[in-house]
Amino acid sequence: MPIIKQLFLIIILATTLTAKNQTIVFAAGCFWGVEKHFESIDGVIDARSGYAGGNYADPTYRKVLKARTASEGVVNHTESVEVIYDDTKVTTESLIRSFWELHNPTEGDRQGNDKGNNYRSAIFYTNTQQLSIALSTKEIYQKLLNRANYGTITTEIKPLEIFYPAEKFHQDYLTKNPKGYCPNHATGVKFEKSKTKVDTIKPLGGKEIVVIDAKFCPFCEKFEKDVTSHYNGTIPLRTAHQDRLKGFTITSKIQGTPTILFIEDGKEIQSYTGYMSEQNFYKAVGAFKLGVDSEGYDVAFKKSTDGRFCKQYEKFKHTKDGVFIDKISGDILFDTKDRFNSGTGWLSFHKAVGGSVIEKKDNSWGMKRIEIIAKKSGARLGHLFDDAPGGLMRYCINATVLEFVAREDINKR
Repeated sequence: MPIIKQLFLIIILATTLTAKNQTIVFAAGCFWGVEKHFESIDGVIDARSGYAGGNYADPTYRKVLKARTASEGVVNHTESVEVIYDDTKVTTESLIRSFWELHNPTEGDRQGNDKGNNYRSAIFYTNTQQLSIALSTKEIYQKLLNRANYGTITTEIKPLEIFYPAEKFHQDYLTKNPKGYCPNHATGVKFEKSKTKVDTIKPLGGKEIVVIDAKFCPFCEKFEKDVTSHYNGTIPLRTAHQDRLKGFTITSKIQGTPTILFIEDGKEIQSYTGYMSEQNFYKAVGAFKLGVDSEGYDVAFKKSTDGRFCKQYEKFKHTKDGVFIDKISGDILFDTKDRFNSGTGWLSFHKAVGGSVIEKKDNSWGMKRIEIIAKKSGARLGHLFDDAPGGLMRYCINATVLEFVAREDINKR
């Protein structure tokens, strides 16, 4: 075989081996225009309209429209676009920046005249690099929006659970209907290209978690799959290569990946090197957020119990419509619609949110009880009894391991 032909084949093979396709899902109002925007970008392999972010299966256009006024407990899907791209031809950051500039991310459940929770802004990521870039660009874009007198970004940034393709009618709609509905909701606010480096992350201020990873690190990939891709906690978590960190004070010597850094105001508080199981990770998060000497940490991990009518219980008594989340993992555990006043001095619910807790036999203190544990974080929540009025169950829950989120703010988390 001629040497030139051999070189040509080697180049083709190298290109094929280094190409890496990624998937990310964006929601920025009516999906027709969003789809058209992203499919026109070089490096985007495919863009298709669909639905994501809800808690019910098999959404259709009619179901999504109807769910705008659905009953409590139903989280509606938002019109979304699945973007599959070759990250050797277009960077994740350029796509996410394009998303911010494409619409107005401060409008909540609407885009312009398109009103409803099915038009809310969202990024559904599929890996922690996308999450890191989404958070860092959001921080930058918020400052630019503030200068232009816009409000606070309401965009959801969550891991993608499932993407449902929309009906055939909606696919490539503006290609088939070039004069179709395609509103422009952009704010006109643009990123300052010369001032930001790709993937560089700086301290956010306050508490945050930074995961140091490396290419071709199987333990990093496993940690992402098992832990960080499902992270919903209120402490920001970002992933980056060590060289991308700017402005942090790191005292540990980074000797392997992944290295999980717990940071406060840019300074390392604690670090762990190597793969961490989900249970160990959330125990570390609990220690970082609550403090190892706190009442909340004792309740969550040392089998302590809130006192009757404790301070946090009294505070939660005045909450209205919303949900209670795990203070450590951020997962939704209980809903106010299932709450009742048992008179015991502890929060009481008839049921937990499906799949959020596990039950375990507890024979301590000479009693036979059922202990309730948060499924993801492993935090001890309380006990289950069958003594509620009407023969119903009573989930007797410690208040110090929970946080409250108002109903209207659930989709903004």
